[in-house]
Amino acid sequence: MAVTTNPASRISNPADFGRVAVVMGGSSAEREVSLDSGRNVLAALKARGVDAHAIDGIPALLDALRAGHFARVFNILHGQHGGGEDGVLQGALESLKVPYTGSGVLGSALSMDKPRSKRVWQSLGLPTPKFVALARGADAAAVHAAAHTIGFPLIVKPACEGSSVGVTRVFEEAQLDSAVELAAKYPGDLLMETLIEGDELTVGILGREVLPSIHIVPKGAFYDYNAKYVAEDTQYLCPGLHGDAESELRALALQAFDALGCAGWGRVDVMRDRAGRNWLLEVNTAPGMTSHSLVPKAARAAGIDYEALCWRVLETSFREGA
Repeated sequence: MAVTTNPASRISNPADFGRVAVVMGGSSAEREVSLDSGRNVLAALKARGVDAHAIDGIPALLDALRAGHFARVFNILHGQHGGGEDGVLQGALESLKVPYTGSGVLGSALSMDKPRSKRVWQSLGLPTPKFVALARGADAAAVHAAAHTIGFPLIVKPACEGSSVGVTRVFEEAQLDSAVELAAKYPGDLLMETLIEGDELTVGILGREVLPSIHIVPKGAFYDYNAKYVAEDTQYLCPGLHGDAESELRALALQAFDALGCAGWGRVDVMRDRAGRNWLLEVNTAPGMTSHSLVPKAARAAGIDYEALCWRVLETSFREGA
């Protein structure tokens, strides 16, 4: 695959960004991760001379924007319902004509909704695990019938959350009810999908540049919240694959990203089964930027340090033709 690469920088003078709001925190289930990401991004932008300031959550941001305090927004909110990853914030910023980083309304909303993402991929013939979307509050009979449609082992998760929040691997029917109970603690519907046993990989996208893949090797059974943000023993192999396998994975990631109308930057999560087949899981449109996060690791492998990465992401607020 010939990967399209952005020029190293479109903006050379930090003053060209104007006063930048780095919006973080918010009220989603991923608040703490977002605050961690935001502090790192803020420090990196300031180190490069950007006039950047922290804002906690969407209401405070909109008040500041209406008062004319900021020229653009670096969105590092994660998740939905008070996170800035579900299209709601993007719509508000569009209405105020304030430029912002990352995907627009459609790409953000569609990526946050895993069942709809998967339906788009299926319509285009892109590989994604077999799944059933379950309405919130579905009765036990419907849940167990869906599980038999999917077959064990399977995954149960909230349909619109990230960071492995509320996710359970289910190997037998006796584990099913507790898995559904956990996922139902979060807003929205549920998703049940085939558990792909194999290697977990992720691919970062920066502009039109597809970064090297990362093969995630957690010490535990799978890459859960603890392995992502707390544990120090998770291994990250970058690039995750080599040769044609790496090229094919990166091409698939870009196809998946484009199919959902995403733009700017993001991360595509994939499972690779024992037979070497890739299966699309989800797209993150405002990925983590913590010390444990994956896009910074992939960028580093591509020769882009953390400060340069934050600068490049901020450049995505300049839309094509703007």
